[in-house]
Amino acid sequence: MIPIAAGVRVWIATGHTDMPRGMNSLCLLVPEAFQARSARCDLYVFRGKSGKLIKILWRDGLGMSLYAKRLERGRFLWPSAADGVVTITPAQLGYRLEGIDWRMPQQTWRPQAAG
Repeated sequence: MIPIAAGVRVWIATGHTDMPRGMNSLCLLVPEAFQARSARCDLYVFRGKSGKLIKILWRDGLGMSLYAKRLERGRFLWPSAADGVVTITPAQLGYRLEGIDWRMPQQTWRPQAAG
């Protein structure tokens, strides 16, 4: 998990993003998708069209990092908003990364076998 410091905002781009994009291409989308709301240490979250893949740009003050997660089963729940941008808490992001509906925090799927 990404260690998120206090005061870090998590921005979600609603809708879907072209997921073959790499870090540099996603960085170019930040001012466009988030209407220049960037700050020094924020997380920017993008979801692919199928809903199984998300990518997170993490600006930590020293540079940018890219984090990607693909669900084997199910889809990431995504908000709908008129302005195209939603801010969530780091805890809500943690639920999303685990594939849990943050509105009803229960694990929706568990592997049948481990190891």
